[in-house]
Amino acid sequence: MGLFSLLLSSCLQEKQTSYQAKSESKNERLKELFSNELTECITYLDSISKTNQKEDYKRYYLGARLHFKKAEPVLAFIDSENYKFLNQPNILKVEEEDATDIKRKHPTGFQVLEEEIFSENPDIQSIKEHAQKTSKRLQLIKKNLNFNYIKPYHVLWMVRDQIIRTALTGITGFDSPALEQSLREAHYTYQALENYLHIYKSVFTNQALFKAWTDAINKAKEDLNANFNELNRYAFIKNHTHKNLKLWNQTVIDWNVTFPFSKAINNETTSLFSNSTFNLIHFSGYNDSLTEAKVNLGKMLFFEKDLSASKKISCATCHIPEKGYTDGLTISKGVTRNSPTLLYAGLQQGFFYDNRSGGLEGQIVSVIKNENEFHSDLNAFEKAIKGNPKYTEAFKAVFEDSIKQDDIRHAIASFIRSLSPFDSKFDRNINNLENTLTQSEINGFNLFNGKAKCATCHFAPLFNGTVPTSFKESEMELIGVPETTDTINAIIDDDLGRYDLYKTEERKHFFKTPTVRNIELTSPYMHNGVYQTLDEVLHFYNLGGAAGLGIEMEYQTLPPAPLNLTEEEKQDIIAFLKALTDKPTEDLIY
Repeated sequence: MGLFSLLLSSCLQEKQTSYQAKSESKNERLKELFSNELTECITYLDSISKTNQKEDYKRYYLGARLHFKKAEPVLAFIDSENYKFLNQPNILKVEEEDATDIKRKHPTGFQVLEEEIFSENPDIQSIKEHAQKTSKRLQLIKKNLNFNYIKPYHVLWMVRDQIIRTALTGITGFDSPALEQSLREAHYTYQALENYLHIYKSVFTNQALFKAWTDAINKAKEDLNANFNELNRYAFIKNHTHKNLKLWNQTVIDWNVTFPFSKAINNETTSLFSNSTFNLIHFSGYNDSLTEAKVNLGKMLFFEKDLSASKKISCATCHIPEKGYTDGLTISKGVTRNSPTLLYAGLQQGFFYDNRSGGLEGQIVSVIKNENEFHSDLNAFEKAIKGNPKYTEAFKAVFEDSIKQDDIRHAIASFIRSLSPFDSKFDRNINNLENTLTQSEINGFNLFNGKAKCATCHFAPLFNGTVPTSFKESEMELIGVPETTDTINAIIDDDLGRYDLYKTEERKHFFKTPTVRNIELTSPYMHNGVYQTLDEVLHFYNLGGAAGLGIEMEYQTLPPAPLNLTEEEKQDIIAFLKALTDKPTEDLIY
């Protein structure tokens, strides 16, 4: 090694050592600031337990919530399970490992407190119990704080996660169901980001970049000073979230940070609505990429009828590209439910309407074995493929081995995973590739994420039930889909959904939340295809689901109160939904 190389290497090592020491010295300050927020939060919660005055409950709750939100960027990162526990919806949580291991967890935490404290007839004893449980959990977190492992990339991930969390759930009303104070809370979280970043100010080699962060955060906070139903969320994501992500990537370079892996959202992402936003490995469990050859092989298999026992059907029989990869039927032939779209299916954590499969490969096997569908098995699949020379060569080129059953289903799954183009009119506009969205379409997006509360179940950018920011769970909901469109004498559809899997009483009529991307192409709607038009769907939700139809469902997860949407607002939402239709391509032929 030459003298210059030795000197350069030595300088880089010294700089890196100095940088690490500098950043590590900040961790104690980060811990102290975070711990102080927890202390303040605990103090307010304990005050709830000591008073019997209704107005005091409200005041103390709001104080506790303020400090919880200021702690959120760090808490959600370092202890995601406790964060979810403290911020869970006021809905019974059922965890089903198998038929012999079913856990029912009654909710507690801030959302429960909010709904109880701000109700017309608050239950004092219940409020105090929930305040105590929430305080004790926070005390436990504070007692066991450990920031020794925190490295610069952890700090940057904390910041990015909060930027994304604010855009996808924070400004939607997701965790402020009664007060709708989400924008005020989002303001708190941006203030927290400013406080946390200030600790690491000296780590910036480019102080102009640090100032850019301060300016950007202040601009975001300024726009968040709005009425819940009036915030232009479309503009907020364009003007703040995406610009924040660009600043974040500049900071990664400035801090000379490398990441050990990619999370659900790729580290280089600067847009939440792009075909490069998501890390597919996070969703697939296969540590490989979607090569063109593999996708093309999967596509061949997807359209191959010779793989079925009858030699008459293929995957495309029930998932037709021209119909958004559905079949346009109320109930698909040979089965009992409507055919779901496969577009964006790879970006979820559960499959089938009842979430009974945890992966695409497993879902494919179930379809192959179903006697009313392929009525086959993987052995027959393997035999049919080995007997066809075009597949023999294709598999050898992709997998460099003889044809194996795992490779067969993985190839098909890979094709399905490729069907996430993010090339709708909405995507192109929010990414500044064109300027063609109408005011009605923009209004519809804002209503979807605001007044109509659609985004509290259909989370952007996937607009399905896979929950940001970790994207580890695809939620199921009980909305109470009726048997017919009769709104006078409505009765619940007889499909019990998730219940049929483990016979859990509290899971009757629960179904996975599907994506509404390309919904213009995928009618009829709901698991039973009861609604033919989007107008009918909006009418159902506007009434308050099953509750609005007079159907009593104890565990309905959809808020039962009417949305009170005007006819114009409903049409704006429909206009937005149609703007989520992807641009036709070779695989999306409309």
